[in-house]
Amino acid sequence: MRIGELAQHAGVSTQTLRYYERRGLLDQKQRTQSGYREYNLNAVRQVRFIRRAQDLGFTLEEIGDLLALWPDSVKSCAAVERRASATLARIEQKISDLRRMRDALSQYVVACQHRESLQECPLLGDLGVGDVSAND
Repeated sequence: MRIGELAQHAGVSTQTLRYYERRGLLDQKQRTQSGYREYNLNAVRQVRFIRRAQDLGFTLEEIGDLLALWPDSVKSCAAVERRASATLARIEQKISDLRRMRDALSQYVVACQHRESLQECPLLGDLGVGDVSAND
């Protein structure tokens, strides 16, 4: 099948497929004499795998690691579990960071209510707006 057909079957755009190829997640196919890339049904499975892994929070680099394990039947599921555990730890840290940002912004929202002038704005003040000296 051609790239447009693969995109349709996998539910992604052709630009996404080209990006996956550039990142090494999808094998770059040789072009036919007419210049078209030809893909098989395994490519559909591979792209769907990539998309589902992204939905679970894996980065493209992490997905590349998982794809590298795929053809190696000697590797155990423990290798996949280690990758998934590392990804889970990264996501947990991100959630913690997002909660911290939410809490800080919530305090600014409350502090900024009913302020009339920008000079009184605690958020802009703490971010250093207007804090530039003539020597900088």
